[in-house]
Amino acid sequence: MAEEVKQEEKKEKVDVKKVISTIFKVILGLVFLALGVWAIKAWWRDLLLVVRGCIGLFLVLAAVITFAIAKE
Repeated sequence: MAEEVKQEEKKEKVDVKKVISTIFKVILGLVFLALGVWAIKAWWRDLLLVVRGCIGLFLVLAAVITFAIAKE
């Protein structure tokens, strides 16, 4: 009987730690999400410049993959 009570208390302590850990991770995720949205708004023109600059490299990569598939 006493062992069962100890095990239940131990489970409750572990559950509290898991809840606190989960809450911390959710808050940290929300902070990163807010910072990401702010960064996109702040550097929108720079982001578009990078995307436009990567279009050529993406097309070259797509061509190489297409040739590799066609070779087989």
